[in-house]
Amino acid sequence: MKKEILTIIDFVDAYAAQYGGDTFLREKIGDVWTETSYEETRRQGRICAAGLMALGLQKGERVALLSEGRNRWMYSELGILYAGGVNVPLSFKLESDGDICFRINHSDSRFVIASESQIEKVRRIREQCPAVEKVIVLDDIPLQEGEMYFGDLMNAGEEYMKDNLPALEARTASVQPGDYANISYTSGTTADPKGIILTHRNYTANIEQCKSVVGIDRGDVMLIITPLDHCFAHVAGFYFMMSSGGSIATVPGGKNAVTMLRNIPVAIREVRPHVMLSVPAISRNFRKNIEAGIKKKGPAVERLYEFALNNAVKYNREYYNMGRPGWKLWWRKPIMALMDRLVFRAVRENFGGRMKFFVGGGALLDIELQRFFCAIGIPVFQGYGLTEATPVICSNSTGHARFGSSGRTVRPMEIKICDEDGREVPVGQTGEIVIRGGNVMAGYWKNPEATAATIRDGWLHTGDRGYLCKEDSRYLYVTGRFKSLLISSDGEKYSPEGYEDSLADGSRYIEASVLHNNQSPYTVVLVIPNKSALAEAVSAKGLAPDSDAGLRAQLDIIKGEVDAYRPGGRKAGLFPEKWLPAAIIVGDTPFTEQNGMLNTTSKMVRGKVEQFYAERLEYAMTPEGKDLYNARNIESIK
Repeated sequence: MKKEILTIIDFVDAYAAQYGGDTFLREKIGDVWTETSYEETRRQGRICAAGLMALGLQKGERVALLSEGRNRWMYSELGILYAGGVNVPLSFKLESDGDICFRINHSDSRFVIASESQIEKVRRIREQCPAVEKVIVLDDIPLQEGEMYFGDLMNAGEEYMKDNLPALEARTASVQPGDYANISYTSGTTADPKGIILTHRNYTANIEQCKSVVGIDRGDVMLIITPLDHCFAHVAGFYFMMSSGGSIATVPGGKNAVTMLRNIPVAIREVRPHVMLSVPAISRNFRKNIEAGIKKKGPAVERLYEFALNNAVKYNREYYNMGRPGWKLWWRKPIMALMDRLVFRAVRENFGGRMKFFVGGGALLDIELQRFFCAIGIPVFQGYGLTEATPVICSNSTGHARFGSSGRTVRPMEIKICDEDGREVPVGQTGEIVIRGGNVMAGYWKNPEATAATIRDGWLHTGDRGYLCKEDSRYLYVTGRFKSLLISSDGEKYSPEGYEDSLADGSRYIEASVLHNNQSPYTVVLVIPNKSALAEAVSAKGLAPDSDAGLRAQLDIIKGEVDAYRPGGRKAGLFPEKWLPAAIIVGDTPFTEQNGMLNTTSKMVRGKVEQFYAERLEYAMTPEGKDLYNARNIESIK
């Protein structure tokens, strides 16, 4: 493409012209997957823009969009942008009236677009949002006062274009690279989330940057299983695939998020994607389902699978050094090929049979999970970013990966690692990740203080800790959040995310874990057990799970998983011994979005967890609470 892409409008126009009749959108309507071309996607976006202009939307005004991922979500976003407006994407996982109301009012949204599954949330708070003039409903359901059908909006757009096409063309031509395109609110872990302002150029710059680290072939199909309102799916899915000549499919929605999760396996089998976007929570579930399926096939198949997996992991090493040194590992390669035919090919068929790789984002991905998926022939390539960076900062990719790292940093972009005083530290040393480039947000909506604290002299201070690889300084290792640091009694600090992810990802008996040390004599780990897996394990030993012996045996299994990181354990040396837990708390309440202990991107909200379990954390610091078999652990495991 000869013309430099500056705005999203330039971007969509250029690729719609380049790929024209190629399929861009895939959506399941009823039992049939429909296909929509690039040029038709653009046309629908422009009609939507005309409809919004007919309603009176002015340049720079905001429209809130609350829907599961679907074609009409994308038509709506394009319509807002072509009309010179600003999209305010709201997570369909938001349940609190206060959360939704705050975002609509804080953004001064003039219109709200909502799907059938989300409209009741809007109706509940409609009277509390006086600036909202009209609610546009994406589906044909009975309307209430102040609502209109999306189909009627589109009809109005077609009528508007008959006599006012020059007005639409003038509006789209007036949009500049620095104009706001999106206000994306943080996940709502506090009462007052921040609205991250992203410009047209932020988006197009980050798409150009993404191409420096990840490649997609024309015609590749991506299944988007992360919400489109999330910046990761927005950029790495919608716009990146458009720039590559690929197509995207969305998972059919349902009445709630649980229904959508159930639709994922079916969508994978039917779409047969080449690539997917994933978050660690979904990747963990994939692995557990794979291994549960292997286990059902009996001990012989399970042993063959374990042999195949172990052989592949040892050959692949950390990916960049795969098969090296050759004289030691050459013999594993032909065994890998055989085991792939006997074992892993059937596993991959569950993912449609043509999957090339996942791209993982949203949180840190445990190195064991990366090794596992590479071994079965579907690598999950860890990336890293944040919405304030639109969001991609780095990513591993085919032929360019180091397990444990978050991949190569995008170009063009500057990056440095700084100490607590803001001074740059040498390559290899850990500090705060700081970046500067075209992908850095414009700021926080109506929050100049937070903007000034986060962007200094053009540099975005991410609040994340990490270091650049000594052997290849383009690779970034992310170690956690500054806010998540453990502080020991002697004042030393440590970031716990790596251990927490490793424990949960690497154990079928533990669903989630949290390390805690707030200037305490020792570190404590809170674990959420997989009760069915534990019960199955002790039953296999001839113990009744609810008997005294069975309950204690389940606690012993959990302790064995925690102690695996100690000297002599199967995971010894992965993490500093000083920070390994000396006490175990078995939690009785899982982390969910509903109780606030997970945010809408399935990240654990540490402050909420520590607040909920405050009394148990304090108890674990007593001699009685430090005892594994204390009454509260026994009660929690029942």
